[in-house]
Amino acid sequence: MNPAIRHITFDCTGEPYELARFWSELLGHPISDEDKPGDPEVLIELPDGAPGLLFVSVEEGKATKNRIHFDLQPTGRTRSEEVERAVTLGARILTDRTLPNGRGWVVMADPEGNEFCVERGELDPVEDRVDDRVEG
Repeated sequence: MNPAIRHITFDCTGEPYELARFWSELLGHPISDEDKPGDPEVLIELPDGAPGLLFVSVEEGKATKNRIHFDLQPTGRTRSEEVERAVTLGARILTDRTLPNGRGWVVMADPEGNEFCVERGELDPVEDRVDDRVEG
């Protein structure tokens, strides 16, 4: 038997609940009813048996680029609208890799510096649409 991925874990030097709240609002999934501000671990529960997002307090800060990250595809919004929404929630833009034909992505960081990418959204123009993944 093979193991199942139970959680995807984010290390936090700040308040785990605050970082979980950012991701909860960005992704639209709730923080576990068992967790509250000040807890050393906070869980966002995802639907349909998907691994939860677990935010854990650690002492050491982030030292290098993430080796793993999320590539988000907006639903019901364009990429620009999703990027603007993420910035409003506390993210920052690191690099805009949007190409003139609309392909590409925007590299962003959450409030703790964890990178994620926002790809073309379902409402963006479909010019030359192929898989946007290259190396996000």
